[in-house]
Amino acid sequence: MKEELIVSGRMNPLVDPNLNIWHWQIPLYLFLGGMAAGILCIAALYYIRGRENDYRTAVRITPFLAPVLLVLGLVALFFDLRHKLFFWQLYTNIRLQSPMSWGAWTLLVITPVSFIWCALHIRDLFPNWDWKYKWLKFLEEFFNKYKKALAWVMLIYGIILGVYTGILLSAFNARPLWNTSILGPLFLASGLSAGAAATLILSKNKEERKQFARIDLVIIGIELFLIIHMFMGFLASTQVQIDAAKMFLGGSYTMVFWIFVVILGMLIPALLEIMELGKFHIPAILPAILVIFGSFMLRFVIVYAGQMSRWLY
Repeated sequence: MKEELIVSGRMNPLVDPNLNIWHWQIPLYLFLGGMAAGILCIAALYYIRGRENDYRTAVRITPFLAPVLLVLGLVALFFDLRHKLFFWQLYTNIRLQSPMSWGAWTLLVITPVSFIWCALHIRDLFPNWDWKYKWLKFLEEFFNKYKKALAWVMLIYGIILGVYTGILLSAFNARPLWNTSILGPLFLASGLSAGAAATLILSKNKEERKQFARIDLVIIGIELFLIIHMFMGFLASTQVQIDAAKMFLGGSYTMVFWIFVVILGMLIPALLEIMELGKFHIPAILPAILVIFGSFMLRFVIVYAGQMSRWLY
């Protein structure tokens, strides 16, 4: 009997295709970008409607979180890049058929707009603030003069950013779980809910908190409708999408999705907000934190589960 020694590099990393290619950086960016989009959309909408004085925190204070969230999201994206020094090549052309090109250009617009919006309201946080240079004072006067136009830009690009966080995934047809048009509206609604929750945490105005509790209840209802509709669509589709849905209906992601996303992130906060509106004293921070946690978990679950769903078995 002749023995043969077989040497293989099969155990070396990246030799075989890896289903889990996107790690924590991508869902973290999707969460941070979606929440920033929600905050900016709400601020712009209420300013355009002339309700700035009624919802001062939502329009003037909460948007200060948006630049921080966007910058942290961009840092997470940068860590995910394989060739980090060549990120600038995304801005050498515009490819309308590429979701990543849309995202890169959207971020290029919405990030400086968020900084400008905060600069216009910086005296709400620092009453004695003074721009030392004349050109900065000129820019402040210019953007204040065209503040409504700035708000429209912020609203439009905020919506694009919120929807884009879902389209980035749904464009991957090879992943049955992601291959649905529901992800765009679902991630936008989730971002708006997280944005409303941020105002609930920061606002000291009782009427403003009640208004945003009502808004969050409506958005949570929309999220639940979209989730149910998404699974109904999967179950009425091809076998691979039925299998993708079963990952959440008795499969490996059932517990984490329904407990952390739906129950803790939507149903319990909705119940607490209903109790608060019904004259029960519920700390506003509690449902708000649960909503933000549910929005965070939604991205992680969808990204990781989507990479486990595939066409070939």
